[in-house]
Amino acid sequence: MIKTVCSKGKLVAKTGNEVMAEAMRQIEPDVVAAYPITPATEIVQIFSQFVADGVVKSEYVAVESEHSAMSATIAASAAGARAMTGTSSQGLCLMWEMLYIASGLRLPIVMAEVNRAISAPINIHGDHSDTMGARDAGWIQIYSENSQEAYDNMIQAVKIAEKAKLPTLVTTDGFIISHCMEVVETYPDADVKAFIGKYEPERYLLDVKKPYTLGSIDLQDYYFEHRYQLAQAVRDAKDIVLDVSEDFKKTFGRKYDLCEKYMLDDAEIAVVVIGSTAGTVKAVVKELRERGIKAGFLKIRVYRPFPAEQIAKDLEHVKAVAVMDRADSCSGAFAPVYSDVVASLYAAGVTKPKVVNYVCGLGGREINTGHIAVVYETLGKIASGIEKPSNKVEYINVRIR
Repeated sequence: MIKTVCSKGKLVAKTGNEVMAEAMRQIEPDVVAAYPITPATEIVQIFSQFVADGVVKSEYVAVESEHSAMSATIAASAAGARAMTGTSSQGLCLMWEMLYIASGLRLPIVMAEVNRAISAPINIHGDHSDTMGARDAGWIQIYSENSQEAYDNMIQAVKIAEKAKLPTLVTTDGFIISHCMEVVETYPDADVKAFIGKYEPERYLLDVKKPYTLGSIDLQDYYFEHRYQLAQAVRDAKDIVLDVSEDFKKTFGRKYDLCEKYMLDDAEIAVVVIGSTAGTVKAVVKELRERGIKAGFLKIRVYRPFPAEQIAKDLEHVKAVAVMDRADSCSGAFAPVYSDVVASLYAAGVTKPKVVNYVCGLGGREINTGHIAVVYETLGKIASGIEKPSNKVEYINVRIR
């Protein structure tokens, strides 16, 4: 039986899109500017209905493209408003130019992003190609395993963004979470508003008593320093994420970290993933444990800033690790998450784990317990020395001629 964690929580049946829109309603940002795109359309559509019905006092700006959506959101944030938006896939790509401007100007924009494959070929289903392409844009990236996390992450993202002075995106996997209904615990409106607090920007363009220039040209004299400051701010945001998580636990009863360990402390073999695949991996790990196999699992929740030190510490004792990416770099080397994990181990001097890379689930392709069980079986052979680790990307559930 599902029970509430928060004493004043309420259990509801909602999709990932619905709970993201519900979080936005409770946050009640000053401005939301958006252009609908599948599978994120419902988020802004539902929120626009809240505006039309007078449920929120937010200003909703219906623009002509995702580039314009981010441009309008940037303008609103720079003017001193609490601003949010939502998008997916090609929409995020069309925002590309403006993503860097939002982070470079240190604007605390929050975006609901539904992960979807990048065209071509045209595909509307979930993988991480879109946000992985934006991983170096200076945005904090928080990934959700399920609808509960999507709801909780959206609420935390507002506080994180405003404390770090960095734009922040919260993701769900397209259709797998965005359109599937789950039981989610929601919190009272007043408690959510009290948690995020009133937005009081340090400075803003419409403050006529303290005028300043924003976005001026920045050539050889200072550009390097400002980009360094941005990079350092993203690194430092790890502490802010953890502080907000601690506040969230005290208020609502749920604890979040940069990563989540599952039966990992004594594991000899482990898998690392991001997003909704985590639930499937946990089911396999539980079954393997019942058979006496020391399997474990590590879920990366916050991908930017990348929790390198924590990952290295969590995996240092494991004999063999598989990083399962839901995006491919097309570089001929390795996929994005694998590259970051291996770099983290190397930088920390961790040499014990043998690490292999799998790409899976592109375009919404199924990743089931059978596929993951085979990965653990291979890891067992690598850990025991029966099999050597592959020195290339391996692909799961794909037809190769």
